Amino acid sequence: MSNAENSEKPASSRPTWKQVLVGVLILGASAGIMLIIFSTEPEAVRETATKKTAMLVTVESVEAGTYRPMIEVMGTVIPFREVMLRPRVEGEVLEVSDTFVPGRVVEKGEMLLRIDSRDYDIARQLRESDVKRAQAEVTLEEGRRVIAQQDYERMGGDLSPENKALVLREPQFQTAQAELLAAQASLDRAELDVKRTILNAPFRAKVLERFGNVGSQVSPQNNVAHLVDVNQFWVEATVPYRVLPWLDFPETAGDEGVEVTLRNTSTMDSVQTRTGHLDQLIGSLDQQTRMVRILVKVEDPLLLDSEDPSGRLLLGTFVRLDVPVRELQDVVRVNRDWVHSGDTVWVMTEEGILEIREVDVEFRDKTHAYVRSGLTEGDTIVISQLATVREGAALRVRSENDS
Repeated sequence: MSNAENSEKPASSRPTWKQVLVGVLILGASAGIMLIIFSTEPEAVRETATKKTAMLVTVESVEAGTYRPMIEVMGTVIPFREVMLRPRVEGEVLEVSDTFVPGRVVEKGEMLLRIDSRDYDIARQLRESDVKRAQAEVTLEEGRRVIAQQDYERMGGDLSPENKALVLREPQFQTAQAELLAAQASLDRAELDVKRTILNAPFRAKVLERFGNVGSQVSPQNNVAHLVDVNQFWVEATVPYRVLPWLDFPETAGDEGVEVTLRNTSTMDSVQTRTGHLDQLIGSLDQQTRMVRILVKVEDPLLLDSEDPSGRLLLGTFVRLDVPVRELQDVVRVNRDWVHSGDTVWVMTEEGILEIREVDVEFRDKTHAYVRSGLTEGDTIVISQLATVREGAALRVRSENDS
């Protein structure tokens, strides 16, 4: 019985014809699917691969030209001319002008106050009498000289020059003339004191302070007024020492310097500006900040002759100045942000390749850099911020369709 079981096992392990048919069908189907996959696979295109790996950038073409850069500095409005007015004589104030009030403008030569002049009038009269007395003495001495000359001639006129001068009363005549000159000088001084009892404005000015009033006693040791010239103010500003060679100051006194634009954001409209002129260089250098001081002159700062005083400048105001420097010819002007560390710019070549190029920056202002060499007109600068900067990297200009 065991032999019969052993003889049946090999017969049950052989595949049937149905199993063979299913296997053949499966293999055929697999081969057909593989054929379809390989026949429809896309071919690799080099151009498409390049476009996918090139960096998208924004570019800008540059042009060469002539430019006048501007530097922006801050300044303070200060007086062009100011004075602490004091009387030249002492006495009681009898009269004060109606315009002699803090905040008012007084014209040149206008009377501000008048001091009691009676004592000085008396002194003048006394000096006048001294002059008349001295003049009479000179006249008398001239008559004595005539008589002496006649006596000298009757005596024969044979004396030494020294004795002759004594006989002709030369010393007495010279003394009389000297006394006349001294009396006339005293009279001039007395008349000047009388004039000084009236205090006038030395120039067209704004009254900042008034110290004298009717009934007060004033003297040459007392200030009676603080005046500032209203025809022009100065704006004092500081600029870096390296910028100094680029500034154009007037060559001679009285010449008008280059035009400077002023903006006072606290009182002026954002569009409204004032105009001044570069005037002076103050010859001192701050050793810590390496800054130098300059003066900008502003005419009619208070706009007294204008119907619209909204742009007036007040003393002590901080203003922003746009100061032009010397003209630069045949340079390329680019945005300061386009110039990277080491004074390099990113240039896109005609082949779409990134080139890191060194440039010679001649001057920088607030917004631009002015390149003397390293860029030529028509060069295309990459203005995008790149995460990776590599010489020779492929670039592609960003279009409207690129996100």
